[in-house]
Amino acid sequence: MISASEFRKGITFQWDGDVYQIVDFQHVKPGKGAAFVRTKIRSVLSGGTKDVTFNPTERFEKATIETKEMQYLYSDGELYYFMDVETYEQLPLNKEVVEEAIKYLRENDNATIRFYQGSAFEVQPPNFVELEVTHTEHGLKGDTSSGATKPATVETGVTIMVPLFVNLGDKIKIDTRTGEYLSRV
Repeated sequence: MISASEFRKGITFQWDGDVYQIVDFQHVKPGKGAAFVRTKIRSVLSGGTKDVTFNPTERFEKATIETKEMQYLYSDGELYYFMDVETYEQLPLNKEVVEEAIKYLRENDNATIRFYQGSAFEVQPPNFVELEVTHTEHGLKGDTSSGATKPATVETGVTIMVPLFVNLGDKIKIDTRTGEYLSRV
């Protein structure tokens, strides 16, 4: 059990039939009235966030989230298969679980999978990936000082905005948390 007065960023707890992770918190002690804890929490199962105020004496069941490094193998169209790199067991996951991460994963790339009570609920790609540009238009020669960008499709199929000097076949570094171009490799 954990009380609201012990809340810190990253702590996971069970409340109201769901599991939440604390995104932000603030202990407030007003001049009049009782103290309270103002929090921003995110559901680990659905991903939705909300702002909630708790009494510091409220107690909650602590939730244990397991993470495991797994290798993306392939997709059969409906399911995405990941392999545990230690036991070689394969784990099929639905599109809803891998939807955001699969944009940046190639076959044989590693990803972090988060579990709650043995059930996978989120796939996280590495923070930075290096992917090859498979389609882009040619930039205008000499137009590099304006900071202009153009769309480019990488080998996983996702389209991101890149500077004009990036060409077909270039390897580029992408921040998967924001989906932004970082540099050529």
